Amino acid sequence: MDDVLTSFLKVPRPNSNSPMAAFLAQPAGEGPWPGVLVIHEAYGLNDNIKDVTRRFARAGYVGLAIDLFSGANKAICLARAFSGIFVNPLKSGTLREVQSAVRTLAAQPPVDAGRLGAIGFCMGGSYALQLACVDGDVRAASTFYGQNPRPLEAFRRACPIVGSFPQHDFTASGGRKLDATLEAFNVAHDIKIYPNTRHSFFNDHGAMYDAAASEDAWSRTLAFFAEHLRPR
Repeated sequence: MDDVLTSFLKVPRPNSNSPMAAFLAQPAGEGPWPGVLVIHEAYGLNDNIKDVTRRFARAGYVGLAIDLFSGANKAICLARAFSGIFVNPLKSGTLREVQSAVRTLAAQPPVDAGRLGAIGFCMGGSYALQLACVDGDVRAASTFYGQNPRPLEAFRRACPIVGSFPQHDFTASGGRKLDATLEAFNVAHDIKIYPNTRHSFFNDHGAMYDAAASEDAWSRTLAFFAEHLRPR
C-alpha cells in the first residue's frame, strides 16, 4: 500500500481572479517535511508530472505540482511561458505565478518552509533555474533540459543547482555553459550531460525515455536535495 497522501488545491494567480490548480503529494505522518515545487513541461500537469510528485513524497518531501495552464486559455499561457524564457526572463508574469506556487507550498501545514526546493522539466526546468536566481525561499533547484535565463550574471546569487541534460539535444550546450558559470561564481552545483540521450529522457511515459539515465539523474537529484535541504 502506498503511504502517500494526495489532494488538489488552488494557487492564487497574481493579478487575476482565476487561480491555478495544483497537485499535492505528501508522506503519511506529521512532518514537518521539506517541500519541492514540481514545474511541468509544455504538456502541462499530466500523469508523468503527478508520478514525479508522488516519488518525492515517497522520498520524504511534500511535493506540489503546479498547473500553469489551468483556469486560463492554454495557448495564451503557453505563449506567455515561452516569452518569459526567451524574451523576458527573470521578470515575467509566469515567473510570478511560479513564485506564488512556492508561497503556497511553504504555507502547507506539513511543510518546513525553511527547506524548499524546485524541480522542472524543459519549460519547467527553465523556470526552476529562474527561481534559483530570484527566489530566496528556494534553497536548491533541479533542472532537466531547461534553458538558462539571461543574463548569466543572475547566477551569481543563485541557490545550489543540480542539472541533467541529454547529449543529443539543443539544451546540452546550455548545460555546459551553466556548469562553467556556476563554477565561476562558486555556486554549489552538479551538472551532468547524459551520453546518447535525447530530450525528455526522464519521462517514462514518452518515446525518448532512457531508464538508466533517468535512474541516475533521479539518484543525483535526491542526493543533492538531501544535502542542501537538510535541517539547519
